[in-house]
Amino acid sequence: MHTNAADSEVTSLSASSPTRSPRRPAYFVQSPSRDSHDGEKTATSFHSTPVLSPMGSPPHSHSSSSRFSKINGSKRKQHAGDRKFARIEEEGLLHDGDREEKGLPRRCYVLAFVVGFSLLFAFFSLILYAAAKPQKPKILVKSITFEQLKVQAGQDAGGIGTDMITMNATLRMMYRNTGTFFGVHVTSSPIDLSFSQITIGSGTIKKFYQSRKSQRTVIVNMIGDKTPLYGSGSTLVPPPPPAPIPIKSKKKKGPIVIVEPPAPPAPVPMRLNFTVRSHAYVLGKLVHPKFYKRIVCLINFEHKKLNKHIALTSNCTVTSV
Repeated sequence: MHTNAADSEVTSLSASSPTRSPRRPAYFVQSPSRDSHDGEKTATSFHSTPVLSPMGSPPHSHSSSSRFSKINGSKRKQHAGDRKFARIEEEGLLHDGDREEKGLPRRCYVLAFVVGFSLLFAFFSLILYAAAKPQKPKILVKSITFEQLKVQAGQDAGGIGTDMITMNATLRMMYRNTGTFFGVHVTSSPIDLSFSQITIGSGTIKKFYQSRKSQRTVIVNMIGDKTPLYGSGSTLVPPPPPAPIPIKSKKKKGPIVIVEPPAPPAPVPMRLNFTVRSHAYVLGKLVHPKFYKRIVCLINFEHKKLNKHIALTSNCTVTSV
């Protein structure tokens, strides 16, 4: 009985239940992939997730469609924003390029720097030159000593007989560099000792370097060897010894010889002439002040002053040239 009752219930249920409709297709929710965002050319991948209701129909189809549309809309907005930002950035770069092209080129700045530096350097050099030029060296001729002065007969290169003079003298002077920030290199022209417009002896200053704010004594040897005088050397010849003069005496028999001193010879005028050259290299050859001193000394030579110092401090003139 129980078996028959169950079969009858199943039969009644199957007979009474309506015919089911065909199975509806499943709906899928698509979401954007997180794998890549590559600018404007981003490839979008989707993951499909089937959602089925127990009855075979999608219960959340409306909510899924709205969610998909929102995601796609936000994605489109994001892409549009990226394209707009890229376009703005590109326009900004173009504007920057236009501004650079409108400004001064780089070589103009380099040229301006070179010109400015040259002007500044020239101004600095002028300041150094103006500061160094007034600091002139000081030269003081002290004395001259004649060790030898001898006149004798001879012949010149052409065989003409005349008086020849041989002399040797030493000249002393003091050189002082007054520069406070530079040294000087010192040379001179030939130092000529002349008599009656004839150079009877000469010498020169050996080149030396004088440091700042210092001084030294300069000694110059002057030599003349058999210089012809052509008739003008009579005053240079020492006078002969005086001859004795006999005088008769009343008290004693015979004459008494008395030697009277001769009249002193006149001093022999001589002239000393030379130029001292001083060069200061303050900033190499760019700032190169020069100091030239012309010196002229008048000497009154006397034979009794042979091998003695003849002072020249008050007999010399020093002028800048």
